Amino acid sequence: MEGPRAEKVAVVDEVRARLAASQGAILTEYRGLTVADLAVLRSSLSKAGAQYKIFKNTLVRLAVKGGELEGLEAMLEGPTAIAFVDGDVGAVAKALREFARQNPNLTIKGGVLGANLLSSSDLADLANLPSRNVLLSALAGGLAAPMRQFAMLLKALPQNFAYGLSALVEQRSTTEGELLPKPGPGSEPPTTDPGAAEGPGSEPPTTDPGAAEGPSAPEASAGAETLEEPLVENKGDGEDG
Repeated sequence: MEGPRAEKVAVVDEVRARLAASQGAILTEYRGLTVADLAVLRSSLSKAGAQYKIFKNTLVRLAVKGGELEGLEAMLEGPTAIAFVDGDVGAVAKALREFARQNPNLTIKGGVLGANLLSSSDLADLANLPSRNVLLSALAGGLAAPMRQFAMLLKALPQNFAYGLSALVEQRSTTEGELLPKPGPGSEPPTTDPGAAEGPGSEPPTTDPGAAEGPSAPEASAGAETLEEPLVENKGDGEDG
């Protein structure tokens, strides 16, 4: 009596430990499946991230009795096997659904996700969802898109500033060019001839040294003759007297 009781206690403890360590659990009825069918099912569930174990319903009831998973007792009817999920519950539900399509003897009863009970319809909805990796990739892509847009915005800011500054300089140069006086039709550029400032018809100044000494040479001769004539006349007058 002591031997079987100890074994039952060990199984109850194992069920409790597995339920506590797993992400979730899915209960199935395997009535009508052969040993070969169960081997194939275990292999597919292992690839999906679950361990498929068969336990007596009485021992599973003892494992969940009085705990937060006590609602599983209603699903413990008929030959029951539990898929303990270590990864994505939706992926395991999808693997069970695919196997059940080819082996109608497998019945999905329900399960648990964390502390929440799941019905068979809940598990069907989970099986229709994309896989965990696909959802994570979509989430990563959604988070990366704003970051890429922000990086492009940061890159465009100096470029737009440079374009705007160049356009402003060009516009200012054009405006200043329009404000400058423009020569009229037929106008000539200003001359740089030094004599042009002396007026029309003016002649350049002479550099003759004699020009500054007084009257011209003919005028000087005439003046000398005029002065000599009285001197001669005065001399004659003296001789006559």
